Amino acid sequence: MDTTTPHGAHILLVEDDPDGRKSVTEALEYGGWTVTAAPDGRTAAARLREEDFQVVLTDLVLPDMNGLEVLEVARQLQPHVPVVIMTAYGSVETAIRALKSGAYDYLVKPLDLEELQSRIERAIETYALRHEVGALKEVLEDRFSLKQMVAESSAMKEVIRQIKSVAPTNATVLILGESGTGKELVARAMHGQSRRAKGPFFAVNCGAFTETLLESALFGHEKGSFTGATQRRQGAFERASGGTLFLDEVAIAPKSVQMRLLRAIEEKEILRVGGETAIKVDPRIVAASNRDLDALVEEGIFLPDLLFRLQVVQIRVPPLRERKEDIRPLVDRFVAMACEEHGRAIDRIEPDFYGVLEAHSWPGNVRELRNVVESAVIMASDRTLRARDATISREGIQRKNDLTAWTVPAGMTMAAIEKEVLLQVLRRNKGNRHLTAQELGLSTRTILRKIKEYNLPF
Repeated sequence: MDTTTPHGAHILLVEDDPDGRKSVTEALEYGGWTVTAAPDGRTAAARLREEDFQVVLTDLVLPDMNGLEVLEVARQLQPHVPVVIMTAYGSVETAIRALKSGAYDYLVKPLDLEELQSRIERAIETYALRHEVGALKEVLEDRFSLKQMVAESSAMKEVIRQIKSVAPTNATVLILGESGTGKELVARAMHGQSRRAKGPFFAVNCGAFTETLLESALFGHEKGSFTGATQRRQGAFERASGGTLFLDEVAIAPKSVQMRLLRAIEEKEILRVGGETAIKVDPRIVAASNRDLDALVEEGIFLPDLLFRLQVVQIRVPPLRERKEDIRPLVDRFVAMACEEHGRAIDRIEPDFYGVLEAHSWPGNVRELRNVVESAVIMASDRTLRARDATISREGIQRKNDLTAWTVPAGMTMAAIEKEVLLQVLRRNKGNRHLTAQELGLSTRTILRKIKEYNLPF
């Protein structure tokens, strides 16, 4: 039976009058709907526990309870189901009371059967919409829940433990990790486990805007405050109030924005750009960075007081090379996702496919792994994935072999060797200075100095 279209829907009718129950049942069945009739509230409650309905149509006055009590039972047992109240007391007060209590609609007796059918059809369409929205919400919540975080490795199990520990609090959290490790996934999982889960989750990438636009994105602006500000706009701090504000790549924020962030976090209030009135805000702050913030503080690039405020709790998301045990389950998940998204079918994954992926160092981390797997699924010549399908991984291993076989050309100075090594590692890490520093066993500050010294294009 199709329960999401107007025809074929299942309706619960609650009516104590036998004649009225019979005539309404006939009218609804004539409309093509299935009807289960109950003579009182207790019977209706039992039916709601046993069967699924798309609409509840109940009289306001019943022998054992009133229609508003039936409404409350329906909302508890089947919250997506619209409830329509029938009443012989067609006063405005009765209608308002029913609607304020959560009723979808009301009808005044004696019923107009054509109007009844029209109202029920709209109620069924509302049910279909509520059901679809609810299903999408569940998918999104599941997508960003702890269940979606692969944690076979001890390193990721520790991250899960930390999320569970800190999520129920209001503590500000700083998430550290290389690009592609899943810092936003950690932030969303934390939001989903928190007391603010029903509130908004709002993410701002601090590296994606110019200084003026970043200020506007975070704090909002008043009309006319800058060129292009044609109307008042709420910023992320206001829009995330009651929920979680995720500040991604916070290290890139300019000093002026850092100062405003510090004030907003300390005072729990903001000024819109061009505004004069302080606005109280209440988002939980979760920040993330793929850079060494302590080093940036030493270099005078990042405000020490802001770092102090952000890292009340610090969670480090390990790079993929430190959680090799997670590669196989991640591959399985990404294969399934790619098959669903692109309409492909993969029946078997050969051990050498896993092997070539496990041998790679993954400078792009989980994001890079997902791209490689998705490409392999799309380009596979049959329903089996083999080592030859993991083209990017194989190239990565080849690069590693090439470096191992590298010899110093005659006459090359130590400075030239250092410059060449730094240039190759920066290219391999796509300019990521933090990754380069880790790979070479140096500080980010030293890498920055060497880049300037050798005038490298990074």
